[in-house]
Amino acid sequence: MKNLNKLNLGIYEKALPKDIDWVERIKLVKECGYDFVEISIDETDERLARLDWTDDEINRIHKALIDTEVRIPSMCFSGHRRFPMGSMDEKTREKAMKLMQKAIIFADKMGIRTIQMAGYDVYYEEGSEQTKKYFTENLKKAVEWASSYNVTLSIEIMDHPFINSITKYMEYANIIKSPWLKVYPDVGNLTAWPENDTLKELELGIKNGEITGIHLKDTLAVTDTFEGKFKEVPFGEGCVDFPKVFKKLKELNYKGPFLIEMWTEKSDNPIDEVKKAKQWMLDKMKEGGFI
Repeated sequence: MKNLNKLNLGIYEKALPKDIDWVERIKLVKECGYDFVEISIDETDERLARLDWTDDEINRIHKALIDTEVRIPSMCFSGHRRFPMGSMDEKTREKAMKLMQKAIIFADKMGIRTIQMAGYDVYYEEGSEQTKKYFTENLKKAVEWASSYNVTLSIEIMDHPFINSITKYMEYANIIKSPWLKVYPDVGNLTAWPENDTLKELELGIKNGEITGIHLKDTLAVTDTFEGKFKEVPFGEGCVDFPKVFKKLKELNYKGPFLIEMWTEKSDNPIDEVKKAKQWMLDKMKEGGFI
């Protein structure tokens, strides 16, 4: 029988070699000592096409998951960056909602429990009160669709000021008022914004029962003269005080999953980097008294 009290530590798909078969990728997750992998449905045509996988393709992945005891409990759905729900263009909004429907059905077939959504109304357009209004209306529709499939939509705290804190996420939680809308904070993104108190933000999310998972990533902080760096910052070289974060999460009795977020899929030896990242993070957890 599985140990239900064990630490659940996952790895982001984009940390692993890019051009490999999914069955091989799942085996690598097991080999590297992780419990789960987060699948990416990003804005590229290649990854958006995954929403059209056949039942045979999905069943083949299910078999590999059962054989390895690896899971795919969450999806990073960033396709809305290219097709945002708050776009001023009606056809773009329609495309965004069609993708949302397909993502929910795909999640249901794959056994994915959480669709992690990017916390912004638009990305390549200029935001406004109207784009925020469109985003809110369409988010409400999306949550209603997801609820009928027992799928949770979790907004990620972003590298964008639209929703860059759990405090800002709570505005939407209070508007929509659904158990199927939650938040998926990224400690790197939380810490990079100087207006955030990372520990208080995590406390807000956990005490209100809003957090479905936590991304572990390092970042370089935003300043008056620097826009910050939110990706590909080596662990330990950024602004996140991981031992303090883990100490606070221990105090808050956080029992949810952790996802190490890396973008090493095209590096010379991604497997070594993924294994080293796991050990580094476990050491910080011990230093903070989390384990």
